[in-house]
Amino acid sequence: MKMRLYIVRHADAEDRDAVKYPDDELRPLIRKGKKKAQKAARWFKQRYGLPDRLLVSPAVRTLETARIFQHEFGAVSDSLVVVDALRPDGAQRQVMAELAKYTSDNQVLLFGHEPYLSSLISTLLSGAPDVSIHMKKCGICCLSIDSLVEGKCAMLEWLLDPAMLPDGKKGEG
Repeated sequence: MKMRLYIVRHADAEDRDAVKYPDDELRPLIRKGKKKAQKAARWFKQRYGLPDRLLVSPAVRTLETARIFQHEFGAVSDSLVVVDALRPDGAQRQVMAELAKYTSDNQVLLFGHEPYLSSLISTLLSGAPDVSIHMKKCGICCLSIDSLVEGKCAMLEWLLDPAMLPDGKKGEG
């Protein structure tokens, strides 16, 4: 069974501030980020339906992004799984082990951070972490995977810049 892995970078968050946020993982989304995540989630739901699973970094900005998607999907809470290995300094081997638990799921959304996500995408596409890919905030990448293995195992279906999403005005598709 083919897995579609959708990789989502968290939306716009508060700026880094060592005084206000001594722990960088506590930075929340800003209003612009919340709106961007809602727009991306609505677009995704209209085109791809409901995912089977949402895997998410424990950082506040990433959890908030994933929960906005989850809310837009009307998904039940057990579809969201917090994965420590999706932290910015996480280990890809641990992410692969977590993904392996869900190979029977058709659609998995994975929420994380740059440059970690680009390195993961690169590894899944080429077997090496150095393919030049840049995920915009709240950008989405779609990979298709026939057989999940560490290294080269995926094909790039598309990479979406969130600025390309329609505003939802009449006449836009």
